[in-house]
Amino acid sequence: MCSVCAGAFLLAEAGLLAERVATTTGPSPGSSRRASRIALATDRLLVEDGDVITAGGLMAWTDLGLKLVERLFGPAIMLTVARYFLVDPGGREQRFYSVFSPELGHGDAAIRKVQRWLQARSAETIALPAMAACAGLGERTFLRRFVKATGLRPAQYLQHLRVGKARDLLERLDLSIAEVAWKVGYGDPGAFRKIFQRILGLSPGEYRRRFAVASAGGLERIFCCRRNRSSPGPGR
Repeated sequence: MCSVCAGAFLLAEAGLLAERVATTTGPSPGSSRRASRIALATDRLLVEDGDVITAGGLMAWTDLGLKLVERLFGPAIMLTVARYFLVDPGGREQRFYSVFSPELGHGDAAIRKVQRWLQARSAETIALPAMAACAGLGERTFLRRFVKATGLRPAQYLQHLRVGKARDLLERLDLSIAEVAWKVGYGDPGAFRKIFQRILGLSPGEYRRRFAVASAGGLERIFCCRRNRSSPGPGR
């Protein structure tokens, strides 16, 4: 049995995900009255659990298709199919594509003020006392309310903001990794690489190779390759 995106909800309703690991980007299967004890791995694009395979986002059907080809015909055929359709043959995770969306609807005006303040100053060196002062709260009170409102400690929150801005730079500009690190607030490129890898599951270099905006020449080469592959040879 297989599902894509919110299809996992139907498998959960049928009781097929109990005591299993699954992924989805739709309604949580765990919210079903008849579905319980489901371990959700929402950062993974594909979860293969014996005779049940669940895929995350809607377009993850391509990953699911390749997985089924691999099961039925072997990895060599799967790689051939992936190359033919110009599809990444595997190793992807949902967190590669997820965008950090800060929670702002929590109702705590003081914390929301700090969130907006951090958004504009994320590349600066900002310590906990400065955040608490912005909120007009004592440090311990601020820390408790910030974690309750956002689900993250201030340092973690700042890391997510910086990684989000780094992703944009890596996708659009031809800067070195050290330059990207400096622009988003890290003087140590090594520390930046470790934080980026921990949050996204990819190094900055790997992220750029996957997601950098392609040049017109690069796209033209891909289209020419596909046209040449599908064109009949001489005398046909």
